[in-house]
Amino acid sequence: MSREQLESLLSRLRDEVAALEQRGAAVQPQLRALIDDIERQVAAEDTTVTGELKRRVEAFEVEHPRITAILNDMMVTLSNLGI
Repeated sequence: MSREQLESLLSRLRDEVAALEQRGAAVQPQLRALIDDIERQVAAEDTTVTGELKRRVEAFEVEHPRITAILNDMMVTLSNLGI
């Protein structure tokens, strides 16, 4: 997988968060913070990003299955990129 695929996944994640925002979901600020953290860690090629994602995925797993699926795809992409 490539950085382009990672950017695509980040875009999908942003879209999902925007959809939640339109529905007035209370968890939206947490998701925005998650996206910001992921983008910052990926830009820095921080090798701890996948561990952080795994921890956060558990928090969203039940309430937000589509976001969880995107985050899981991101973890695989990051792993394939060696991050």
